[in-house]
Amino acid sequence: MFRWTLHGDGRTIAPDAIVLPEQRLAWPLTIGIGAQHVVAMFGATFLVPLLTGFPPSTTLLFSGIGTLLFLTITRNTVPSYLGSSFAFIAPITASTAAESMGAALGGVMITGVLLALLGLLVTRIGTRWIGALMPPVVMGSIVALIGFNLAPTAYENFQQSAVTATITLGAVVLCTALFTGLLGRVSVLLGVLVGYIAAVLRGEVDFTPVAEAAWFGLPEFHHPEFHLGLLPMFLPVVVVLLAENVGHVTSVGLMTGRNLDHMVGRTLASDGLATALSAGFGGSPTTTYGENIGVMSATRVYSTAAYWVAGVVAIGLSLSPKVGAAIFTVPPGVLGGVTFVLYGLIGIVGVRMWVDGRVDFSRPKNQFTAGVALVVGIADVTWTFDGITLTGIALGTVSALVIYHAMNLLGPAPGTEVTAPEPTELGASDAAH
Repeated sequence: MFRWTLHGDGRTIAPDAIVLPEQRLAWPLTIGIGAQHVVAMFGATFLVPLLTGFPPSTTLLFSGIGTLLFLTITRNTVPSYLGSSFAFIAPITASTAAESMGAALGGVMITGVLLALLGLLVTRIGTRWIGALMPPVVMGSIVALIGFNLAPTAYENFQQSAVTATITLGAVVLCTALFTGLLGRVSVLLGVLVGYIAAVLRGEVDFTPVAEAAWFGLPEFHHPEFHLGLLPMFLPVVVVLLAENVGHVTSVGLMTGRNLDHMVGRTLASDGLATALSAGFGGSPTTTYGENIGVMSATRVYSTAAYWVAGVVAIGLSLSPKVGAAIFTVPPGVLGGVTFVLYGLIGIVGVRMWVDGRVDFSRPKNQFTAGVALVVGIADVTWTFDGITLTGIALGTVSALVIYHAMNLLGPAPGTEVTAPEPTELGASDAAH
């Protein structure tokens, strides 16, 4: 587990070479790259507890622990950092409003357990069945509607301080357009910093909680409560996490020149266990992070040793209540500006899955699958029966699955649907989290 081979002299990388997962550079350089991974994940990871009300220090703690768990289960073959997942924001927000934070944590924990079980299933039988059940038009529709379903939440924050929100949004866009490399990858974090400074100058930030917080101490812990009636809101998230993990494994495999498809089951199980563990103590759910893919692409260093460093650093930061208090001082205006970008990007990831999967929208089954699912999700159609509430995300997911497979089954008989098969490749951008 902890025996990495030194790459060359440990200090230089040839222009055409990469540092493989089982290799490392000299420890000072490895520590520096690990610190870059912390910076890359930090902006998005702390936004999830801000948006959901979960304690940020607890999220950081289990983000680090989850990363170390992931590396252990995947035997240091798949470099990855597990940061906070944006896919859970909608069901967490709805569950907290309907019941409590504990109820939301219960939904997250059950979802994590289900994802871990799915990982064990994939380990046994492979991923081909997933493509048949959820071809690109279905999976893309589900991912897209989760992002677009959050639009009203973003606008609510935006309205609380439109000037600060606009400054934040503009800063994120400009940083993305102007910067390359690592700075480009952390454009969201840079935009938040610019918006935060603007909020301070406008008198929208209260530093009293930061001054009162201790420098060192344990994070704030909460425990889950289980309300099965809320579970349907969380189940569609499994599809997103599945797509993110497959996309992450595929990306790492392409960059390292290896076929890592056999590791998909382990990554799913690891992500599920990390999510369930985090929810057990009040932390945010986890997922593999595209920001850290960007760091690896820029540095050409895929060493898992750097991720062990990043995990340990995250755990260390979580033991300072002052850090958590500082994160919670970010005002609604800043959140409103940045979530206009982030929620939109989640939706666009789904659209990108249609493009990558070469979905033919001249086919009625694809038109109806995507069209109905998106409208149900964006309108947040809600159906309550026998104490069970199905929200727009759950109903949109059911709509996509039922409409696609029904039209696929019935269409060829009367000749209303062509019978040529469509692509069933899996894949997604980690930008969804």
